[in-house]
Amino acid sequence: MSRRGGGPVTVLNVAEKPSVAKSVAGILSRGSFRTREGRSRYNKIFEFDYAINGQPCRMMMTSVIGHLMELEFADRFRKWHSCDPADLYQAPVMKHVPEDKKDIKKTLEEEARRSDWLVLWLDCDREGENIAFEVVDVCRAVKQNLYIRRAHFSALIDREIHEAVQNLREPNQLFAQAVDARQEIDLRIGASFTRFQTMLLKDRFSIDSTGDEERSRVISYGPCQFPTLGFIVERYWEIQAHEPEEFWTINCSHESQEGLATFNWMRGHLFDYASAAILYEMCVAEPTATVMNVPHPREKFKYPPYPLNTIELEKRASRYFRLSSEHTMKVAEELYQAGFISYPRTETDSFSSRTDLRAMVEEQTRHPAWGPYAQRLLEPERGLWRNPGNGGHDDKAHPPIHPTKFSSGESNWSRDHLNVYELVVRHYLACVSQPAVAAETTVEIDIAGERFSASGRAILAKNYLEVYRFESWGGSVIPVYEKGQQFIPTRLTLDSAVTRPPPLLCEADLLSCMDKAGIGTDATMHDHIKKLLDRGYATKDANTRFSPTNLGEALVMGYDDMGYELWKPNLRAIMEHDMNEVSVGNKTKAEVLETCLQQMKACFLDARIKKGKLLDAMTIFFERSNNTDEGDNQTIGEVVRRCNLCHESDMALRKNQDGNFMVGCMGYPQCRNAVWLPGPTLEASVTTDTCQSCGPGPVYKIRFKFRQIRIPPGFDVNHLGCIGGCDDVLKQLIDICGTGSRSQARAAPGATQNNVRGSNIRQNNNVCIHCQQGGHTSANCPSRASGYRNPRTSTGTTNPRNDETTVSCTTCGTPCAIRTANTEANRGRKFYSCPSQGCNFFTWEDSISNGTGNATTGSNSGGSGRRGRGRGRGNRDGGQSGRGRGGGGTSFVSATGEPVSGRRCFSCGDPSHFANACPNRNS
Repeated sequence: MSRRGGGPVTVLNVAEKPSVAKSVAGILSRGSFRTREGRSRYNKIFEFDYAINGQPCRMMMTSVIGHLMELEFADRFRKWHSCDPADLYQAPVMKHVPEDKKDIKKTLEEEARRSDWLVLWLDCDREGENIAFEVVDVCRAVKQNLYIRRAHFSALIDREIHEAVQNLREPNQLFAQAVDARQEIDLRIGASFTRFQTMLLKDRFSIDSTGDEERSRVISYGPCQFPTLGFIVERYWEIQAHEPEEFWTINCSHESQEGLATFNWMRGHLFDYASAAILYEMCVAEPTATVMNVPHPREKFKYPPYPLNTIELEKRASRYFRLSSEHTMKVAEELYQAGFISYPRTETDSFSSRTDLRAMVEEQTRHPAWGPYAQRLLEPERGLWRNPGNGGHDDKAHPPIHPTKFSSGESNWSRDHLNVYELVVRHYLACVSQPAVAAETTVEIDIAGERFSASGRAILAKNYLEVYRFESWGGSVIPVYEKGQQFIPTRLTLDSAVTRPPPLLCEADLLSCMDKAGIGTDATMHDHIKKLLDRGYATKDANTRFSPTNLGEALVMGYDDMGYELWKPNLRAIMEHDMNEVSVGNKTKAEVLETCLQQMKACFLDARIKKGKLLDAMTIFFERSNNTDEGDNQTIGEVVRRCNLCHESDMALRKNQDGNFMVGCMGYPQCRNAVWLPGPTLEASVTTDTCQSCGPGPVYKIRFKFRQIRIPPGFDVNHLGCIGGCDDVLKQLIDICGTGSRSQARAAPGATQNNVRGSNIRQNNNVCIHCQQGGHTSANCPSRASGYRNPRTSTGTTNPRNDETTVSCTTCGTPCAIRTANTEANRGRKFYSCPSQGCNFFTWEDSISNGTGNATTGSNSGGSGRRGRGRGRGNRDGGQSGRGRGGGGTSFVSATGEPVSGRRCFSCGDPSHFANACPNRNS
């Protein structure tokens, strides 16, 4: 594409980092570029003239700093307590430019407005392609008709950069979509499990902290991070489970004038001492050794390594120099940006046939250490040259890592820079060299029927081992033996040893496990390892060997006990495979997202139901926390419904320090809406079942387990209930047993603390869900039998529907079923109470039976009276103190058998006067 009239076109060039932008500008302009400031002081603009395929261009080169955009949830879902974590699997997400990169965005917009072309110089991998499309989105938003191309390069050297700009291609949208899929999957899974874990565990246990605020605040989960932790824990468990077992072996050696030969028992070893001892005694009794087999020496080859990719670079740097994978990549990136090595993030381990391999060797002939070997490589008569092997991996983006420029060590290089550069150079020289050659001989002997063998190796040609100092080929020459020859061993012993467990995983081992299982990519594996260390899930010793911390082991143990292998690599490997399928066009981004997120949401919901396994595992390693502030509830983190008071936050199942359950608004303290659950509740967990009657939906049902000793006869210990207002069983249990102590509740004095029958329950527009008539609720429906389940009979009428004993309310005529008080003062005592709202009819059963008085009526005192104000506060005389005051033989007490406080007469219960002015006082 060229400008009409043949004039120069203005080209906006964007690199991934400021240093790369400056290097590319320097190469294309041959050092004669002009510099001006952009909106961001770190991202300057370099201007120069250049011709692309004969088209004169006015080049403007600038940069971003990695990703320009971030993927985030919509504002409503960003706060931890704003929603049920399960909602994050379908919550809307969007890409946006964060505040610290707004200046870079402004620079791109300003330069794009006056440009004709946009040339992308982002790193040529999937991540770079994704960043490229972020830049495209910003620039096209201000100028739709930009001509967009991308440059493909692998090294910041003249030849590569000039070739890249003269062969521009279209950006690969499939690569970018694969990264988009990974970002969204990781965001949704990571956020949901991280919120779940943190809200469930952080305040319940005293988890050791190093003082790092971020570490102590978040117990994170990552889809790649967690399987990586799984490798560490699994090896640790293997070591812990190992039981040493003693074994015995017969060792034999023979020393002659030609040298020493050590023979190995061909049985290996025996675990039975008696058997080993018998065989040894036979050998001692007849110690003469007879040579049974001496094959001709065989030629053996030790082949050089394949060309270097990222994983091998990290593994070998860890093994040879004990550098962490993260630090290795940091050093390699700096060497790449300075133009000394090719792009260090690549999966490719085979060179293209178009690569000029000898030119890279010629660059190194000047080096004092490996220069002489490089010179011999180029001499045909030496026969050292060999075309490099093909490792079978090609990411179609970059060649293997190789040296691009000679250096004998720059003045500003650290020892780590020198080591990594030396590794890259020596590895390249080795992979274009002939393999090492040795002559190997194996001799077999017989002693009293037992066979032994010894091997010897003589190096014939070191070849690549001459330059690749990091490897060696052990072995020694053994004496010459002839078939049938006999001799007496110099040493013949029965030795014992014990089996040993495998060692802890070192960094090279861990990288191999991740690579084999498909966990992460060559560009991200070191980040996953670093996160484990930063989060305090694992530690690394001086030998780069990893051990899990108590927290890391507890998390893996908890999920393992649930029956889920979330800590295994299988799920993530499938995801990585699917993302590869997106990058090559075999699957769409939408297909992968739907399949993966549906599967992981099901795992999440089930893991939340089985959260007790995670709590049990944590209890093994950590003490329960005693640092919870008074008034602070421990969040279980399971959302039950949308708050029907503030309509902005969700209501979640919680538990206070006294062990009492409630469903409280996550918007606390701005919203203090709360539903207290029955006091006898021993366990409660939110299920995925929703109530079909209550709203606004969904209202998730709760699975209850009650303390048998605390509930009246006739009630089941297990109950699946709804707190939306339709559940009669919960209403009855709260009426009879109360909600327990609220001394540690979060709600401050004066806060709304509604129970199941309180104002926070939606009344379905005052339409009874039983008879569909207005004016009353289903609990007060006159056409519906009382839901109380006490089968015992007493004085009164019998309900023909359920054979329950009832009396008629003297105020409203509603049938009142018999119930049982469960307080210390009146435990087991029977009473009648009107279920109608606004009616406070109450009478003891024995008062009716004995004819000692009339039932008491009065105004409803609300939650503080009807529901009880704590345990064990009844009168010592069994609640009969009213009798001595002329109260008609019936005290005014709550439905739980406890005194009611409030403005009313203690003697007769009339709210219009106090007991000292009661007209019945002297009657």
